Amino acid sequence: MPSVLEVTQPRPELAVLTLNRPETLNALSYELVEALHAALDDLAADNTVRAVVLTGAGRGFCSGLDLSAPSPTEAGGGTEFPRSGMRWQERIADLTAKIHRLRQPVIAAVNGVAYGGGLGIAAACDIRVASPSARFCTQFIKLGLGGCDIGVSYTLPRIVGAGAAFDLILTARAVDADEALRLGLVSRVADPVVDVALAIAETLCGYGKFGVESTKQVLWANLDASSLDAALHLENRSQILASTSGEMREAASKVLRKN
Repeated sequence: MPSVLEVTQPRPELAVLTLNRPETLNALSYELVEALHAALDDLAADNTVRAVVLTGAGRGFCSGLDLSAPSPTEAGGGTEFPRSGMRWQERIADLTAKIHRLRQPVIAAVNGVAYGGGLGIAAACDIRVASPSARFCTQFIKLGLGGCDIGVSYTLPRIVGAGAAFDLILTARAVDADEALRLGLVSRVADPVVDVALAIAETLCGYGKFGVESTKQVLWANLDASSLDAALHLENRSQILASTSGEMREAASKVLRKN
């Protein structure tokens, strides 16, 4: 039986996570959520992998929660509903926080629908690229739930701005790849999308490890900085640490040799 999550490494510095439930457009089952948690934990402890690509098998990226088992018994840890449902909800939501906290940049290659939890996972990534067939929808409010779920009330306003985020979350309307590009939800639309994501990852792998990791951390931290002074403090601290790592001198030497 094939794994619900395929983990491959085209080379040691690059990992590709492929959600592998194509018959459900990669809906989030208990097994898939747990497999993702395990893979992300492994990546967090891996000092060789420097960039991660996340995509879906078949025609979809991720269609959200698997509604055939919306509250799996295993996820409740022996508790009864509604407490078991809350545990399951938290477990799914923790995926977005784990992606967000990962040292390595994560590139979402959105190859089809990214609905509900699928959009939440894509929005937690650092870079999003989409195929022409990609579609995005928050979905939650259509199911009788609050529109804010799996981190989208935090990530979407920071990606597309408050006005567009209110529109997408409250109306739960679907947007295609071209509109997602106009909104800034994705940075590129291309096909084959996984190849584009891999090319971006290869570029990142060519830069200093400390520089890439610290840049991701500073960028996310400064989205919540209280002032320009606070932002500059984080940037300056990062650059000072980078200068002591030796990577800056090596990178500077490469630039000088090219010129």
